Amino acid sequence: MSKKGILIIGAGGVSRVATVKSAMNMDTFEKITLASRTVSKCESIAADILKNQGVKIDVASVDADNVDELVKLIQKVNPKMVLNVALPYQDLTIMDACTKCGVDYVDTANYEHPDEAKFEYKEQWARDNKFKEAGIMGLLGSGFDPGVTGVFCAYAQQNLFDEIHTIDIMDCNAGDHGYKFATNFNPEINLREVSANGRYWENGAWIETTPLEIRVDHDYPEIGVKASYLLYHEELESLVKNIKGLKRIRFFMTFGDSYIQHMNCLQNVGMLGIEPVMHKGVMITPIEFLTTLLPDPGSLGPRTVGQTNIGCIIEGIKDGKPRKVYIYNVCDHQECYKETGAQAVSYTTGVPAMIGSKLLYKGIWKNKGVFNIEEFDAKPFMDELMTQGLPWKILEL
Repeated sequence: MSKKGILIIGAGGVSRVATVKSAMNMDTFEKITLASRTVSKCESIAADILKNQGVKIDVASVDADNVDELVKLIQKVNPKMVLNVALPYQDLTIMDACTKCGVDYVDTANYEHPDEAKFEYKEQWARDNKFKEAGIMGLLGSGFDPGVTGVFCAYAQQNLFDEIHTIDIMDCNAGDHGYKFATNFNPEINLREVSANGRYWENGAWIETTPLEIRVDHDYPEIGVKASYLLYHEELESLVKNIKGLKRIRFFMTFGDSYIQHMNCLQNVGMLGIEPVMHKGVMITPIEFLTTLLPDPGSLGPRTVGQTNIGCIIEGIKDGKPRKVYIYNVCDHQECYKETGAQAVSYTTGVPAMIGSKLLYKGIWKNKGVFNIEEFDAKPFMDELMTQGLPWKILEL
């Protein structure tokens, strides 16, 4: 029996968006199955889609940490491809299940070991030969950053520049959810990312900084000036490989003073620790415990107002002359919520996840092995962004 449909694994805010948008593109996907450890979350998303769009999707329960369970589910559903929007800790098990079953794979974030604050593609890239042997493709990082930012850079390399020398990826969330402290996506992932040392690449070497050491006050189009801090982000690792002639690449993200004060306090008292500690005779991981106390990011949609602006400032040479452009998208939290039931941080990740899956499903992007998103023709993805809810603009600077 020929493979048909898409299997989406994970049932958080990003999954909600990706599933809703996939249902809006049923002429491509034909059939959708949504699976998670907590099947009730899948059922809730499925019920909303049936009510609002009249599209029926199937649901299933699966432990994404268990390769055998994943294989059984994939064999039962027999999909053409798997979209992984679960936790990045589960990337490798889902990839391994896909190679065993011979189905294409897409994710939105690189693998992270649950006991180590490391953000790197090494273990996913190492599966390239297995994907080639299985005759399938793995598309890594089809979110926004990583994801769309890589597509912006590829588009610039393919269409706007003869040489690219510097890239600054600028990520601004100017939304207000009304809480004194909350994270817009998985708290454990978010806090580990922000509290880690910063790192950027310049003149062939990685330069490390202390957490939030470098700050710039950047004027974001349509939003205004916001304090932005240098972080290490995984797309830097792949863009260094794939953007030729690059001399420097950095990543900046906005944080308010209140967020930083809360995070510093939590870090100072050990609440961001990833090593288990004894508490009243029970071993607990501090950051996991903290996650249970913070607001669920999935609950922020109805109360978050304001906009996001994520883009790339790219500088280089075109026709022998210096050129500098700013490619960016602005997204409104409440408009995203009205369409999908999730705020803009989930929306800007979930929509590109669907687009990357669509391009694979239709064979527009197709190869054997494991690839990052900037390794393909950017124009089809850029065209989809304009019609799927994430229109982009280019400013000449």
